[in-house]
Amino acid sequence: MKKTIVLKVSSTKPEIRLIRLAARIIQNGGLVAFPTETVYGLGADALNPKAVKAMFKAKKRPPDNPPIIHIADKNDVYMLAKKVPKKAEKLMKALWPGPLTIILERSKILPNITVSGLDTVAIRMPRHKVALALIRESKSPIAAPSANLAGRPSPTTAEHVLRDLDGRIDLVLDCGSTRIGVESTVVDLTVNPPQVLRPGGVTYERLVKILGKVRLHPVAIADKKVKMLRARSPGVKHKHYAPRAKLILVEGSSTVAVSEKIQELVNRFMDDKKRTGVLATDETMEEYEADVVKSLGSRRNFRVIAKRLFACLREFDDEGVDIIVAEGLPLKGLGLAVMNRLRKASGYKIVKVES
Repeated sequence: MKKTIVLKVSSTKPEIRLIRLAARIIQNGGLVAFPTETVYGLGADALNPKAVKAMFKAKKRPPDNPPIIHIADKNDVYMLAKKVPKKAEKLMKALWPGPLTIILERSKILPNITVSGLDTVAIRMPRHKVALALIRESKSPIAAPSANLAGRPSPTTAEHVLRDLDGRIDLVLDCGSTRIGVESTVVDLTVNPPQVLRPGGVTYERLVKILGKVRLHPVAIADKKVKMLRARSPGVKHKHYAPRAKLILVEGSSTVAVSEKIQELVNRFMDDKKRTGVLATDETMEEYEADVVKSLGSRRNFRVIAKRLFACLREFDDEGVDIIVAEGLPLKGLGLAVMNRLRKASGYKIVKVES
């Protein structure tokens, strides 16, 4: 097993010596975990098929689940894509750098393994000084899915990365907690109108303001498993974001009805000697009696909820919980991204309650 090096790096003034050390690892075909504004990514040289293959292996990631290609210069899009439509340029101008991934027709410069054999490529320009510096110093676009074992909650700290990948990758650049906490929004621009395949750090409402007509792909809002033969985007085909504990999501328009159903389920599980946790919000957490109760934050602040989501799921595992029962949230703004992650984490084990 290799030794994974951890380097603490300033997120505001990245030390160029440390960035160049990480970049040399990328250039030599190695793997570097690095922070973005959303989650930590696991980076490999996107133009080096051996490095990308090693990335898939380190994560135990299915080969049909394409990574996002990260760039530091908007002009690189024209190298990676066969054509760049005006809608893409509009989004790039308004939202890059930032938590938005666009899907375009791929160019031939990309190895097949980097795009999982697809005729499309997912590209984004992150809004994080360390990520941008690493890409620039590596002198190549970087293929970077989240820096966790496949299927686990995405990492929002370097500690999360090490729990999953210590000894499996070369280096982690540690910049503390990420700012947003859920992954980028993925928009497919190879179809008309554009489709959101994965809700994330850029809200659907913001995209509509910029582009006008935008559709939500059924997989983005699914409350049951949607069969997809080929995944154009990460996070749409395989089980994702799941803690080790079984997760059940309770949804309904009335928080009172949802809370009552959650407590009913908790009582049943605890009677069966299952260590049970509740994933609640500030407004409701005092209403529950369970082995572990955690709040994501206030329902009035979805930014905090999104930032805390994956860390909370991992904390339940740390506390040895067998079952987590989670509150559903409104499907608007960042709530849509949070609910997308919770539904997938539950494997679509969802209980609907009437008000």
